[in-house]
Amino acid sequence: MSTAYDARRPHRSEFLTLRGLRHHVMRWGPPPDGSRPLLVMLHGWMDVGASFQFMVDAFREDRSVLAMDWRGFGLTDSSGGDAYWFPDYLGDLDALLDAVSPDAPVDLLGHSMGGNIVMTYAGVRPQRLRKLINLEGFGLPETIPEMAPARLAEWLDELKQPQHLKTYDDLGGVVDRLMKTNPRLAPDKAAWLAPHWSQRRDDGRWHILGDPAHKRTNPVLYRRAEALACWSRIEAPTLWVEGSETNISQWWGNRYPREDFETRLSVVPQLQRVTLQQAGHMLHHDQPDALAREVQAFLG
Repeated sequence: MSTAYDARRPHRSEFLTLRGLRHHVMRWGPPPDGSRPLLVMLHGWMDVGASFQFMVDAFREDRSVLAMDWRGFGLTDSSGGDAYWFPDYLGDLDALLDAVSPDAPVDLLGHSMGGNIVMTYAGVRPQRLRKLINLEGFGLPETIPEMAPARLAEWLDELKQPQHLKTYDDLGGVVDRLMKTNPRLAPDKAAWLAPHWSQRRDDGRWHILGDPAHKRTNPVLYRRAEALACWSRIEAPTLWVEGSETNISQWWGNRYPREDFETRLSVVPQLQRVTLQQAGHMLHHDQPDALAREVQAFLG
């Protein structure tokens, strides 16, 4: 296995009880002192807060940064149920900001699923943000009411079946999995991330730190109009960042045309856009230095 990446700015782990669940929080830099907002970063599906380490290391200067593991990911408690609901992520984020920055707006960054969450939150709680950064949180393809019966039936069927995530003989297997999922991830970064993304358990095997219940079909339809109603209410200056190699058809085929997404993004009132070259969906792994430069320039 490759030598692990040497983190320039090691994180500090904390645990906060939010809405009855023990949430894992990572902090970098000095405590917030009021001179600049706390930067809160939120990861995507099947990822962890530690995933932002490479970008934090690339910042030119120390600032107060926090990343949280969403419920059911990393070292945060699972929901305790057999399904996950999007509004719970908003509730957890609201509780997090109440705990870590109750009296001051934050700078808020989200990747992928986390990007979708922060966009909705920014429209619902505009006063809680100074600036907003969305790293490839595209939203989902539009659904129609006629899809509900089949979706609900699929969910009910899946509730009867245990969900599993693949386990690995050793940490090297986890490293290989990370690099297979994202061939642009450098071996040293994969070796560093693997023990944050997985855990050796009593059976001697390495388990991915994600609740398998996340794999179940979401029975709630995605309503584009509701998402846009929130996006259009965003007051914070917003930075949209995507990778030059990202192609949304790889996930949804022709169900989500690029022009549909462009229409959605057009409702965001104060929008700046950046495309990172030689980067795919995992921008913070592929081009952490370039991403850090763009984020710092935007935040000021």
